[in-house]
Amino acid sequence: MWHSMKSMSGSLKRAFAAFGGDRRGVSAVEFALILPLMVGLYLGGVEATEAISADRKVTLTAGALANLAAQATTLSTTDMTNILNASASVMYPYSTSNMTAVISCLSIDANKKVTVSWSQTLNGTARAIGSTVTLNSDLAIPKTQLLLSEVTYNYTPAIGYVITGTLALSDKMYMAPRISAPSYAGTACS
Repeated sequence: MWHSMKSMSGSLKRAFAAFGGDRRGVSAVEFALILPLMVGLYLGGVEATEAISADRKVTLTAGALANLAAQATTLSTTDMTNILNASASVMYPYSTSNMTAVISCLSIDANKKVTVSWSQTLNGTARAIGSTVTLNSDLAIPKTQLLLSEVTYNYTPAIGYVITGTLALSDKMYMAPRISAPSYAGTACS
């Protein structure tokens, strides 16, 4: 009996030694340990890239709206609707249902007081006519006009793994009129 226990103990030692020396499953175990971290990094990278892309589209839309309005000398309601609807092309592939856009013509008087002459919006609230706007002193040139476009977009990530909730992205663009300050629907910007 002692001999059979001794041989079983020796067999057990050899089995453990063989098991301890076997490295065939090490890669699988390491992969299983690293996989959650790698998936998290990948999903976080995708979400961050999409958020940055949406933010860039907001900036491009603000610039395009101000630029289109600045090229005209008169704007009809149809012209303004077309300019505001053009934002869908700039924002693509993002939906404009989560976006608001406002185009306003700002008049700067001799004392550098800035007031809204006219304002129009897509999915939002236009600025009140006659309301005052605070500008950087470099932009407040007496007896001039500026076009201001403001765009906000509520970005919700598709995955929501790293970035959760909704991000409010926004940008604004000031543009000097190309020829003269455009009138809108018969309202002058002066």
